Amino acid sequence: MRELPRAARMSSVSDQLNTVRWKKFGKDRLYVNTSEGSRVGFHDLLTGEAVIELDEHAEAFHLAVASWMLARPSDEARPVRATVDEVGASGEAVGSDDDGAEAEGEVVVDPEAVPIPEASISDLVAPPSWTDLAHNAAGASARREATRQRQAAPVRTLMSRALGLRTDERAWRIGAGGEEKVAAQLAKLAKRDKRWRYLHAIPVGKKGSDIDHLVVGPGGVYSLNAKRHPGANLWIGGNTFMVNGHRQDYVRNSRFEAERASRLLTASCGRQVHVMGVIVPVDAKSITIKSAPTGVGIVNRMGLMKWLAERGTILDEKAVDLIFEAARRSTTWET
Repeated sequence: MRELPRAARMSSVSDQLNTVRWKKFGKDRLYVNTSEGSRVGFHDLLTGEAVIELDEHAEAFHLAVASWMLARPSDEARPVRATVDEVGASGEAVGSDDDGAEAEGEVVVDPEAVPIPEASISDLVAPPSWTDLAHNAAGASARREATRQRQAAPVRTLMSRALGLRTDERAWRIGAGGEEKVAAQLAKLAKRDKRWRYLHAIPVGKKGSDIDHLVVGPGGVYSLNAKRHPGANLWIGGNTFMVNGHRQDYVRNSRFEAERASRLLTASCGRQVHVMGVIVPVDAKSITIKSAPTGVGIVNRMGLMKWLAERGTILDEKAVDLIFEAARRSTTWET
């Protein structure tokens, strides 16, 4: 029997999936299930994050989500906000998340009914001249770029995913996932040792550059560059970094990023701040380090927490506080 083309097979599989939109407790998700009722995963309409539970249906999942979005005007797929009763004293939505619910409906919170934190009131009177980067989510810059490219060419993105083509949108999306995985390791480190602090997606300058993660703690200051290559073979020899036999500029870029971060933090703190660049491979099949590059670390994601914890004590508590307070201010990085 003649085998159907890949695009036709994917379209056939996606037709067998059901999509259900669920909006409650401040969440807005599109759930994708098989015809038998098994959950394939869900797409968060607020953040654009996709959570896939059945990997064998991953491509059909993306196709089903894209088809759902293309069939609706943008205003119909807008996010839902929580009811006043579902908003706690902190201003955040509360309540249990019943993933099995299918209820829909949109209500708007009365701004006067939601308590405003004291800091927010003072900000209205005298807004700060800088943005606190401690609120940045891991992979935020990469996800924004992936979303921008997807919205600019939704049909092309849909077909590229169905055909398994490598596109810039896919690269940004995979990269964001890698940053989120590295962030999870940093969260575990900080939970174990509260002296460690970290920031994500730090915008540097005005040309779109950013630092994936900056870590500050007793063991020093590190700029982490997450590199996600699922199933790839990595080979490192000095300044040479190879991914499946293809040379990448990761070492040079990491070294430059760390040197620039050192200059900016030194200027902001009024004292010398040394920053070491670290490349963090994510989901690679193998990592072979023939010889380590000078001044740049190569640390697998799963070994990152242990590696940082073993850096010893280079900075005291006052130095950590000083550097982190400078790092979290957006003005520090506006070269």
